Formats: sequence, structure tokens, C-alpha cells
Amino acid sequence: MACANFTVIGLQWGDEGKGKVVDRLAEASRYVVRYCGGANAGHTIVVGGQRFALHLIPCGILRPSTVNVIGNGVVFDPPVAMEEITRLRARGVSVGPENLLISRTAHLVMPWHKAEDAASEQALGDAKIGTTARGIGPCYADKARRSTAIRAEDLLDAAALTEKIRTIGQRKNTLLAALYGAEPLNLNAIAEQYATLGREFAPMIADTGGLLRKANAAGKRILFEGGQGSMLDIDHGTYPFVTSSSVTACGVPAGAGVPPSAVGRVVGLVKAYTTRVGSGPFPTEQDNETGNYIRQRGREYGTTTGRPRRCGWLDLFAVRYTADLSDVAEVALALLDVLGGLKEVRICTGYRVAGRCVEAFDPTLLGVAEPVYETLAGWEAELGQCRTFADLPDAARRYVDRVEAILGRPVGVIGVGPEREQMIAHHTEVPELAELR
Repeated sequence: MACANFTVIGLQWGDEGKGKVVDRLAEASRYVVRYCGGANAGHTIVVGGQRFALHLIPCGILRPSTVNVIGNGVVFDPPVAMEEITRLRARGVSVGPENLLISRTAHLVMPWHKAEDAASEQALGDAKIGTTARGIGPCYADKARRSTAIRAEDLLDAAALTEKIRTIGQRKNTLLAALYGAEPLNLNAIAEQYATLGREFAPMIADTGGLLRKANAAGKRILFEGGQGSMLDIDHGTYPFVTSSSVTACGVPAGAGVPPSAVGRVVGLVKAYTTRVGSGPFPTEQDNETGNYIRQRGREYGTTTGRPRRCGWLDLFAVRYTADLSDVAEVALALLDVLGGLKEVRICTGYRVAGRCVEAFDPTLLGVAEPVYETLAGWEAELGQCRTFADLPDAARRYVDRVEAILGRPVGVIGVGPEREQMIAHHTEVPELAELR
């Protein structure tokens, strides 16, 4: 029996609009699983004019029949998660052990992780990485270090948790003071806070890997929801300006506790242009009026941080690399409407380095790469009311055609606005997306 699962990932530097596609596919999925990252992710869904910004909670939470899973590959921040749950409940969204489960082996983001993240970035000055200061990198570092790690299962034993917090916290206070001159954290207050949160989360903590393997064997549909974008992958992105986990489809088996065959059909999200948050190379960046126009039209400000995103032309040379890396079956092209009003639009089809064309994409070359562009005519029409490919203006259709031709992959759906219904089915083979027709 063919695997009916889906994996939705971003193919750029994040913020590609994954939440909207995940929300659509979640309607027919039994499980929606986050397998990487932490509260540094920011997925936005607009339902009936209401905007939901989700960071740790999977996007399937807005679908009543879906069980949402925070996998072992996620670094879980209990206070942030509880704030998010409280906000959702206040807006009438049910959240509890019946529809949200947390892996016993997910590692916890602690206050010292955030303190170290912020202090390290400040100390680096102009050489800073540009993190969200959410403690993600330090938490993953402690996961690898092991002796200073705390996991979700530790929330189930308040006495043992308190002892761990005091022992590890003392070491962290010493290091923070020595390295950054930081004031010591109040370990008693932290222990009390996390013990209280442990009681709240205890009914949701489970062996999620075992649950998902059983569900997969039984043919129940699982939807794996990526956080961040593929160009931020710890191994395959623009290192060191990356996140600290495996965010491509390659990270699904390890981050969710399922076999590689469970990944299923991979849908890759691509903005009709490119954005990036924080430091790092960005060959097609437009630090000019064009970039500012895209930023304002696309409301390109971080869901998690509020920082203005750097904006530029669509880099399909990079996208082809990330699509190959995750064996993407089809592409969802998001935010095509943002490019409306530009007289011409450009697509990067390759790079030159030292005057010579680069044959194969190499993320280590981006700092010295010069983009090779193809220029197409723009369009004036607003696209928000378009519901079929034929409704789009000729120039917009040509743009989509060129994306397909350059990537060698079908554009399954096209996003023309933030609402659920502002999506056009094109060459998708996913029934739930084809129904948009």
C-alpha cells in the first residue's frame, strides 16, 4: 500500500507560508507533527478574517479531528507553549491531551538557554548570527552535551526536576557570569515555575514515536510540518547563519521517530520572491525601493520577532537545490499577489563566481556569488479574487510557467492572498488541494 502521508517544508530561508498549506492538508490528516525547531518558528493562518500566529503548536490545532504532535526533534519551551495554548483557548480553540501530545524525549528550553543566546549574540557584535534569541541553539547544544539537558519526561517528577534545575542551573549561572558578566538566574523560581507547568503538561506527555509508528503501520495519514526553511538547515544551509536542527524532509525520521518510508509525498513551499531574517549571504537581496515595495506589500515582518525581513528576487537556483535535497514532488507557490504592480520581475536562474558560471549549487559560495537573472514582464492587476489559473493575468501565468520549467517540478497550488480560500489549484496531484478547483 502506497504511503498516504505528507511532508510540508519550506524551500527558502523560512516564512514561505507553510501554515496555510499545512492547515489545508490537516483537514484530512489524523496526525499533524512538528519534527524540528522550536518557538523560533512562526506559522500564520488566516481563518474567516481571524489571524492565528502559531510558534510551537502544530497548525492542525485549528482542525477539530486532528491530533497534533510535538516530536522528539523539537526543543520545547513550556512557558511559551502555555502562553500560546492560553491564547488559543481564549479564542475558542480546544487544546488538551485529546488533540495535543508532546514527546517524552523532546528537550526543554530553559531560561539559561535564552540568557546565553541573547548574551552570545550581543558579544559577537557585527559577527552575530542573527538568532531569534529564543534559546534554540543553546538547547540543542545541551542535547548533544547530554549532562546538562532536561527533557519533557523530567516534567513528570517534580522532585527530580527541581534537583536537576538546581544542579544544572548552578553550572549555567557560573558560566554566564564568567563569560558575559550576567546576573545569576533565580533557580528556586525557575524550579517552581517548571514544576507548575509540569502538572499542566503531564497529561499531554507521551511516547509519540511509538504512537506514530503504530499509526503509520495502520495506514492513518500523518502530516509532517516543517519549521524554518531548508536554506537554514544545520547541515545543508548557509552555515553558520542557520538554525540548529535538520529542517528538510531528511530530518523527519529522526525528529518524529518514524521510518524513512513514512515521509510520504513532499510538498515544498516557495514564495514568489525571496526573504531572509537575520545575518547571512543573500545573493538576490534588493536593499532598495524594490525590496521595500515587496516588504510592504507582503507585510514581511517576522511572526516570531517582528523584525523586518530582507527581501529580494526569487532565487530558483537555490530552490532547485533544496527541492532536490528533499525530493520534492510538487511546489506550492505562495504570495504571487505581492509582486503585482511591478513593471518587471526577475528570477535568478544561476550564479557567477569570479566571472564564471557555477554548475552546481554550493551554499558555501553564496557570499561571493553574483546572481544570473531572467527578466519577465510584470502585471498591474490585483490577484486576490482569482480562483483559477485562467483568472490570472497573462504575465502572472508566464511567471508560474517559468517557475515550473526552471525547477522541473509542477506548481501544485498558487497562493494569491492570506485567506484559506485564496489559493488556486494548478498542477497538484494532492486530492485535498485539487478540490480547490
